[in-house]
Amino acid sequence: MLQNGIDMHDNGIIHRILIVYDEAARRIDEHASLDLAPIARAASIVSSFVHDCHETLEEQLVFPRLLVAHREAELSATLLRQHRRGRELTDAIIRSARTSATFEMGHALRSFSRMYRPHAAHEDTVLFPAFRALVGRVGYRELSEQFKDEERRLFGERDSENALIEIVKIETAFGLADLAEFTP
Repeated sequence: MLQNGIDMHDNGIIHRILIVYDEAARRIDEHASLDLAPIARAASIVSSFVHDCHETLEEQLVFPRLLVAHREAELSATLLRQHRRGRELTDAIIRSARTSATFEMGHALRSFSRMYRPHAAHEDTVLFPAFRALVGRVGYRELSEQFKDEERRLFGERDSENALIEIVKIETAFGLADLAEFTP
């Protein structure tokens, strides 16, 4: 199901990575045992799947059209700044995993998660609805197809399926694979 130019399956993968980030930051705060390799793998998925693909497409295909139409310019500028900062934070997560710098990693994980949740919410509720109103149903569908075509070009036909398989492995390593465990 396509919504806002991103397959809902893809959105779920991003949210699941944020759950891993939150758990890793919690463990760092509590000085608990922590394998850094799964965090580095999650950050690599964020780097390729989110930054190199989705955000780049937004920057190339969505923001410019909204700016030309004088719509959501301030939001687009903020989202663009957050894309840049998100890339910096992801680089910091990967770097700190290599060097075992857990204090830096904890800060980067919390900062990314804190920024990305409202970022995605504003994209979903403001930016993409404004874009859809601008380009119409057909234009919006074409954009959605461009997003999927680029994903397939970068990651192959099973792009989000392969990412999901890796996320499940990472969740399992963190003891987060059982959804029932999240029930209060």
